[in-house]
Amino acid sequence: MPLEDGTASADAVALGIPALDDRGLVEAFTGLGAEWAFRELYRRHTPRLYRFLVRLAPGADAEELVQETWLRAARNLPRFRWRSALATWLTGIACNVLRERVRVDVRRPAPVSLDEVNEDSTSAPPATGADVDLERAVAALPPGYRAVLLLHDVEGHTHEEIANLLGIAPGTSKSQLSNARRALRARLAPEDGQ
Repeated sequence: MPLEDGTASADAVALGIPALDDRGLVEAFTGLGAEWAFRELYRRHTPRLYRFLVRLAPGADAEELVQETWLRAARNLPRFRWRSALATWLTGIACNVLRERVRVDVRRPAPVSLDEVNEDSTSAPPATGADVDLERAVAALPPGYRAVLLLHDVEGHTHEEIANLLGIAPGTSKSQLSNARRALRARLAPEDGQ
Protein backbone atom coordinates (compact mmCIF):
# COMPACT_ATOMS: atom_id res chain seq x y z
CA MET A 1 0.00 0.00 0.00
CA PRO A 2 1.30 3.45 -0.75
CA LEU A 3 2.66 5.39 2.16
CA GLU A 4 2.93 9.17 2.42
CA ASP A 5 5.67 9.06 -0.23
CA GLY A 6 3.69 6.71 -2.53
CA THR A 7 5.66 3.55 -1.70
CA ALA A 8 4.14 0.35 -0.35
CA SER A 9 4.54 -0.53 3.33
CA ALA A 10 6.53 -3.68 4.04
CA ASP A 11 3.64 -5.14 6.08
CA ALA A 12 1.18 -4.66 3.22
CA VAL A 13 3.54 -6.26 0.69
CA ALA A 14 4.28 -9.18 3.04
CA LEU A 15 0.58 -9.82 3.60
CA GLY A 16 -0.24 -9.56 -0.10
CA ILE A 17 -2.64 -6.66 0.51
CA PRO A 18 -3.39 -4.70 -2.66
CA ALA A 19 -2.18 -1.11 -2.94
CA LEU A 20 -5.07 1.20 -2.07
CA ASP A 21 -5.40 4.95 -1.90
CA ASP A 22 -6.88 6.68 1.15
CA ARG A 23 -10.44 6.30 -0.15
CA GLY A 24 -9.99 2.56 -0.66
CA LEU A 25 -8.53 2.15 2.81
CA VAL A 26 -11.34 4.15 4.41
CA GLU A 27 -13.93 2.05 2.56
CA ALA A 28 -12.20 -1.18 3.67
CA PHE A 29 -12.13 0.01 7.28
CA THR A 30 -15.65 1.45 7.45
CA GLY A 31 -17.38 -1.10 5.20
CA LEU A 32 -15.57 -4.31 6.11
CA GLY A 33 -14.14 -3.45 9.50
CA ALA A 34 -10.67 -4.24 8.11
CA GLU A 35 -8.22 -3.45 10.88
CA TRP A 36 -5.28 -3.64 8.46
CA ALA A 37 -6.80 -0.74 6.50
CA PHE A 38 -6.93 1.44 9.59
CA ARG A 39 -3.36 0.49 10.51
CA GLU A 40 -2.25 1.49 7.02
CA LEU A 41 -4.04 4.85 7.27
CA TYR A 42 -2.41 5.34 10.65
CA ARG A 43 1.06 4.54 9.26
CA ARG A 44 0.51 6.81 6.28
CA HIS A 45 -0.73 9.92 8.11
CA THR A 46 0.64 9.81 11.66
CA PRO A 47 4.17 11.06 10.95
CA ARG A 48 2.82 14.22 9.30
CA LEU A 49 0.23 14.79 12.04
CA TYR A 50 2.88 14.34 14.72
CA ARG A 51 5.31 16.79 13.07
CA PHE A 52 2.48 19.30 12.65
CA LEU A 53 1.38 19.11 16.29
CA VAL A 54 4.95 19.27 17.65
CA ARG A 55 5.52 22.47 15.70
CA LEU A 56 2.11 23.97 16.39
CA ALA A 57 2.17 23.30 20.12
CA PRO A 58 5.74 23.12 21.45
CA GLY A 59 5.75 21.60 24.90
CA ALA A 60 2.41 19.84 24.44
CA ASP A 61 2.21 16.05 24.45
CA ALA A 62 2.03 15.60 20.68
CA GLU A 63 1.72 11.81 20.94
CA GLU A 64 -1.36 12.14 23.11
CA LEU A 65 -2.84 14.73 20.75
CA VAL A 66 -2.22 12.44 17.77
CA GLN A 67 -3.92 9.55 19.56
CA GLU A 68 -6.97 11.68 20.36
CA THR A 69 -7.04 12.83 16.73
CA TRP A 70 -7.14 9.22 15.54
CA LEU A 71 -9.81 8.24 18.07
CA ARG A 72 -12.08 10.99 16.78
CA ALA A 73 -11.23 10.21 13.16
CA ALA A 74 -12.05 6.52 13.59
CA ARG A 75 -15.45 7.38 15.08
CA ASN A 76 -16.22 9.83 12.29
CA LEU A 77 -14.72 8.12 9.22
CA PRO A 78 -18.10 6.66 8.17
CA ARG A 79 -19.43 10.22 7.87
CA PHE A 80 -16.41 11.64 6.00
CA ARG A 81 -17.71 13.00 2.66
CA TRP A 82 -14.44 13.52 0.72
CA ARG A 83 -15.00 17.25 0.18
CA SER A 84 -11.30 17.58 1.01
CA ALA A 85 -8.32 15.26 1.14
CA LEU A 86 -8.21 12.88 4.09
CA ALA A 87 -4.97 14.56 5.23
CA THR A 88 -6.75 17.93 5.35
CA TRP A 89 -9.65 16.45 7.32
CA LEU A 90 -7.25 14.83 9.81
CA THR A 91 -5.36 18.10 10.21
CA GLY A 92 -8.65 19.82 11.01
CA ILE A 93 -9.41 17.25 13.68
CA ALA A 94 -5.90 17.73 15.11
CA CYS A 95 -6.45 21.51 15.22
CA ASN A 96 -9.73 21.01 17.08
CA VAL A 97 -8.16 18.57 19.54
CA LEU A 98 -5.37 21.06 20.25
CA ARG A 99 -7.82 23.97 20.55
CA GLU A 100 -9.88 22.02 23.11
CA ARG A 101 -6.74 21.06 25.03
CA VAL A 102 -5.68 24.71 25.22
CA ARG A 103 -9.13 25.70 26.53
CA VAL A 104 -8.95 23.05 29.24
CA ASP A 105 -5.37 23.98 30.15
CA VAL A 106 -6.27 27.68 30.43
CA ARG A 107 -9.04 26.86 32.89
CA ARG A 108 -6.81 24.60 34.98
CA PRO A 109 -3.71 26.27 36.41
CA ALA A 110 -0.52 24.30 36.01
CA PRO A 111 1.02 22.97 39.22
CA VAL A 112 4.17 24.78 40.29
CA SER A 113 6.96 22.95 42.09
CA LEU A 114 8.95 24.50 44.91
CA ASP A 115 12.09 24.23 42.75
CA GLU A 116 10.47 26.48 40.14
CA VAL A 117 9.47 29.02 42.78
CA ASN A 118 13.04 29.21 44.08
CA GLU A 119 14.66 29.55 40.64
CA ASP A 120 16.07 32.91 39.65
CA SER A 121 14.02 33.95 36.62
CA THR A 122 16.80 36.21 35.33
CA SER A 123 19.40 33.44 35.09
CA ALA A 124 19.13 32.90 31.32
CA PRO A 125 19.77 35.85 29.01
CA PRO A 126 17.38 36.32 26.10
CA ALA A 127 18.42 34.57 22.92
CA THR A 128 20.01 36.65 20.17
CA GLY A 129 19.59 36.18 16.42
CA ALA A 130 22.68 33.94 16.24
CA ASP A 131 21.28 31.68 18.98
CA VAL A 132 17.84 31.26 17.50
CA ASP A 133 17.20 28.53 14.97
CA LEU A 134 14.14 28.29 12.79
CA GLU A 135 12.29 25.81 15.00
CA ARG A 136 12.68 27.97 18.08
CA ALA A 137 11.75 31.09 16.11
CA VAL A 138 8.56 29.40 14.86
CA ALA A 139 7.77 28.17 18.37
CA ALA A 140 8.04 31.75 19.65
CA LEU A 141 5.40 33.05 17.23
CA PRO A 142 1.93 33.85 18.58
CA PRO A 143 -0.34 30.78 18.20
CA GLY A 144 -2.41 32.25 15.34
CA TYR A 145 0.66 33.20 13.32
CA ARG A 146 2.30 29.84 14.00
CA ALA A 147 -0.80 27.84 12.99
CA VAL A 148 -1.25 29.65 9.68
CA LEU A 149 2.46 29.56 8.86
CA LEU A 150 2.67 25.81 9.50
CA LEU A 151 -0.55 25.00 7.66
CA HIS A 152 0.43 27.09 4.62
CA ASP A 153 4.20 26.90 4.31
CA VAL A 154 4.87 23.50 5.85
CA GLU A 155 1.69 21.51 5.21
CA GLY A 156 0.86 23.17 1.88
CA HIS A 157 -2.77 24.11 2.56
CA THR A 158 -4.46 26.95 0.68
CA HIS A 159 -5.78 30.01 2.50
CA GLU A 160 -9.33 28.74 1.89
CA GLU A 161 -8.50 25.39 3.51
CA ILE A 162 -6.79 27.13 6.41
CA ALA A 163 -9.83 29.36 6.87
CA ASN A 164 -12.05 26.27 7.10
CA LEU A 165 -9.67 24.45 9.44
CA LEU A 166 -9.25 27.36 11.84
CA GLY A 167 -12.66 28.99 11.51
CA ILE A 168 -11.28 32.27 10.18
CA ALA A 169 -11.70 34.26 6.97
CA PRO A 170 -9.27 33.61 4.08
CA GLY A 171 -8.16 37.26 4.32
CA THR A 172 -7.28 36.71 7.98
CA SER A 173 -5.21 33.70 6.98
CA LYS A 174 -3.31 35.81 4.44
CA SER A 175 -2.62 38.60 6.90
CA GLN A 176 -1.59 36.15 9.66
CA LEU A 177 0.83 34.50 7.22
CA SER A 178 2.30 37.85 6.20
CA ASN A 179 2.69 38.88 9.85
CA ALA A 180 4.22 35.51 10.75
CA ARG A 181 6.80 35.75 7.97
CA ARG A 182 7.65 39.33 8.97
CA ALA A 183 8.07 38.26 12.61
CA LEU A 184 10.30 35.34 11.60
CA ARG A 185 12.49 37.56 9.43
CA ALA A 186 12.87 40.02 12.29
CA ARG A 187 13.69 37.28 14.77
CA LEU A 188 16.19 35.53 12.52
CA ALA A 189 17.88 38.67 11.15
CA PRO A 190 21.37 39.31 12.46
CA GLU A 191 21.61 42.17 14.88
CA ASP A 192 23.23 45.38 13.62
CA GLY A 193 26.93 45.64 14.27
CA GLN A 194 27.65 41.93 14.01
